[in-house]
Amino acid sequence: MGYGMTDQTVEDVETPLSCRAFVFHDNETGKKLAFVNAEMCFVTIAIKQAVVAKLKADHGALGFSDENVMLTAQHTHSAPGGYSHYAFFNFSIPGFAKDVFDTIVNGMVDATVQAVNSLKPSKLKFGKGSFAPELNVAFNRSMPAYNANPEVEKLDDSDWHLAVDREMRLLRIDDDSDNPIGLLNWFGVHTTTVGNDNRRICFDNKGYASQAFEKDLTGKNPDFQAIFAQGPCADVMPNFIWEGKRNKMRGPDPDDFESAKFNGNLQYNKAKEIYNTLEKADHLKDTNLDCGLMYVDFSNVEIDKEFIPEGHSAHAEGASTSAACMGVAFFKGTVDGPGISDGLGIVASKICRINKQMELFRSTFGSAEEAQAVLHKYKTQGVKDIMAETANGTVLGIKNLKKLKLLTGIDKVLETMRAHYMSGGLENHPWTPQVLPLQFFTIGPIAIVGIPAEVSVVSGRRFKKTVESILKEKGITEVILSPYANCYGGYITTYEEYQTQRYEGGHTVFGEWTQAAYSTKLKYMAQEMLKPEGDREFDRATQPEVFTEQELAKRLYVPS
Repeated sequence: MGYGMTDQTVEDVETPLSCRAFVFHDNETGKKLAFVNAEMCFVTIAIKQAVVAKLKADHGALGFSDENVMLTAQHTHSAPGGYSHYAFFNFSIPGFAKDVFDTIVNGMVDATVQAVNSLKPSKLKFGKGSFAPELNVAFNRSMPAYNANPEVEKLDDSDWHLAVDREMRLLRIDDDSDNPIGLLNWFGVHTTTVGNDNRRICFDNKGYASQAFEKDLTGKNPDFQAIFAQGPCADVMPNFIWEGKRNKMRGPDPDDFESAKFNGNLQYNKAKEIYNTLEKADHLKDTNLDCGLMYVDFSNVEIDKEFIPEGHSAHAEGASTSAACMGVAFFKGTVDGPGISDGLGIVASKICRINKQMELFRSTFGSAEEAQAVLHKYKTQGVKDIMAETANGTVLGIKNLKKLKLLTGIDKVLETMRAHYMSGGLENHPWTPQVLPLQFFTIGPIAIVGIPAEVSVVSGRRFKKTVESILKEKGITEVILSPYANCYGGYITTYEEYQTQRYEGGHTVFGEWTQAAYSTKLKYMAQEMLKPEGDREFDRATQPEVFTEQELAKRLYVPS
């Protein structure tokens, strides 16, 4: 799933994939939270809907709902795809793979139910620690974008290991007799040590870290669970050696699986260090549970002026997001996984700019509303060369995908797009989600914020600052961002990072104010979380799209 390449088909299994879950239950209030983490690329809203529906239908007495279940992924790129109802994420598979979808749903439900069945009185301890600078665990792959942020110390390319968040946050869980149950930690680094020329299913670096920790604790508890969850890592990779013959970065060993073990062991060692430090630490006295969830239409968010960068207020007059668009920079890929060639990228950019001028010119002959819509799109998408409008199903300015026939020889993805269009499978919904969920879990002084996207390092810092400043009134002392949660809506880069149009900016689909839009909504939700549960004014009317079986049947994956 992770590399979007039609020729990257599965040939074998290097490591099995697992789903792990922790359920927190407050006996006094009856409040319950389920944090689920799967070894897959990202969660889709269809997966979330199906898991919650199955929990309600088959295990209704357990009291799970959309609001108190957070589904996350550790983001391995070497896992199966085809499990989204939105067409774009399945074009390279090609199509919706129902068996993959059902396996993921059943695994998540089973993991959650097993966690409930294993409930016991427990102690929670929280700690954190930073990786030493000399440890080759994480590197910023988009240094020009990172350095564009006004608040950061400008770093040379050789200091790319410092342009990341090197801190790991860890929750240790023991039973009342101090016997180990498990741990949950967050650290941001892409799970892409295993490259895009791999053909074997693999849980990559975070999977190796989980495996090592669980093996280590087998003697004390054979059912010990170690979740190595993601943090903000949109621009963070594990690889640091350029390998010209493969045209990509790699880890310390020419064998990607060995490099994944190397990186996983670094994460395991840091987690073990923090875990051991917590052995004599006091457990959390306050373990009150709370949660909140709200769906947001990110194609139309007005930006709170507080989140407009200094010096850009005039440009930001009426700043808002717009419907999802993907730029040429996204299709060119990264040093971690290259996409189209530089030559094709130059040609694509020229075509995109010609399309822009033609569309702006044609709009002057239409209605005032149509002209305003075109102007709004190009204003909010800014410097991005728009290659695909996934909100309205347009590629290189072409809406009638039947006309793609001459281009299908360039890339099989275009062939799949055309085939799904011809079958009528792309008629009713956007190709990528516009309505996305934001979710808050609080466990005593800890807030876990579920974000349905890939978050850049500096975007994460800004989110954390915003939420912390509000929730401190609730007694929250630690805010943890948990991306790839409940859905997938592309990337989140800061306004300044977006202007450089690296890969991450090209996949920041709602335009240059995307990060500001998330901040606007996170601020609102944090303020509502201060209120008693019954008084919170979350938007309940906005809900994600619903796909029919008939629509999905028109673009099913059919094994050759």
